[in-house]
Amino acid sequence: MSERYVGAWLTDGGFNPLTAPTPSYTYNLYAWGDNSQGQSGLGNTTTYSSPKQVGFLANWLSVSSGMYFTMAIKTDGTLWTCGYNTVGQLGLGNTTNYSSPKQVGALTNWLNGSCGTNYCAAIKTDNTLWTWGGNTTFGQLGLGNRTSYSSPKQVGLLTNWLIVSCGQYHTMSIKTNGTLWAWGRSDSGQLGLNNGTYYSSPKQVGSLTNWANIVCGTGCSIAIKTDGTLWGWGINTSGQLGIGTYTNISSPQQIGALATWSKIATASVSTFAIKTNGSLWGWGSSNYGQLGINNTTNYSSPKQIGSLTTWNTVTGLRYSTLAIKTDGTLWSWGQNSTGQLGIGNTTAYSSPKQVGLLTTWAVLPKGTQTTSAFGLAY
Repeated sequence: MSERYVGAWLTDGGFNPLTAPTPSYTYNLYAWGDNSQGQSGLGNTTTYSSPKQVGFLANWLSVSSGMYFTMAIKTDGTLWTCGYNTVGQLGLGNTTNYSSPKQVGALTNWLNGSCGTNYCAAIKTDNTLWTWGGNTTFGQLGLGNRTSYSSPKQVGLLTNWLIVSCGQYHTMSIKTNGTLWAWGRSDSGQLGLNNGTYYSSPKQVGSLTNWANIVCGTGCSIAIKTDGTLWGWGINTSGQLGIGTYTNISSPQQIGALATWSKIATASVSTFAIKTNGSLWGWGSSNYGQLGINNTTNYSSPKQIGSLTTWNTVTGLRYSTLAIKTDGTLWSWGQNSTGQLGIGNTTAYSSPKQVGLLTTWAVLPKGTQTTSAFGLAY
């Protein structure tokens, strides 16, 4: 399965900081797992343990999930949300829950986005950055205040934002010049600013201009540089930084010495990465078997998941993991209390299990605070 782009994001989970051609695939959207607040977008609040198609159209490009809510972008550049909405995290100008997707405004220029616990951030095709939802305690919206908003608000006036990732209550973003920026909660050093101070507007992390990709977990951040090296900072009580210790770090620290890392993902307290050779690695907490190495042992440095070199993309849910192989098959493991593994039951597994028989899976969600699962297949 060849790589395709969603803006500056590869739909297989990678990232090219220089190239952003028009996407040539459209996808069907599938949902499964927890649906208690209608976050699956299926028009009900029924939980499903196997994938169910959301609507009937193959016009979706990307999806991200927060805690009990979901955000997705269609091929026409429109933005859609559904689920829990107590602080306006759906961006619809109200606090009403919805169990089917509702369009956010009327614009058709949304590029990519990410959901935190109760807020969202998204970038438009003009490289402006927009945020909405909960903001009262940590300033995670980056708007210079601690006010929650139920509709998108622009973060500053700049038009050079390229990629954004939301954690539990902190946000990280990379600009078109390769610089890295952070704001929101920082009690565990997750902003990478060498302190524990909360910031309600973007602050640059160091002065380097070679950051390529960033993902946020629950209180930690993981990044890849353009040279293929891997970096982590923030909370590390389960070894999720992969630096061989369980000590929190408040500024970026390299994970090992290799320069062969290609793609990254975070779960609540676990981290995953794929190397350029297609091998899959995990570290951090495995209390539900979410590392996929057939045990429930925590590891503070990367451990290979099996011996295959056919992994294409990976994503973490709260305590579960989803991954796609190069043959287009979907695999899952870890916690399964709401059927989030998609294999038709609620049994937890500590090694990868195939989800159905489809060989057309292509895109997985961004989101670490959820027991709901999504996938896009062509």
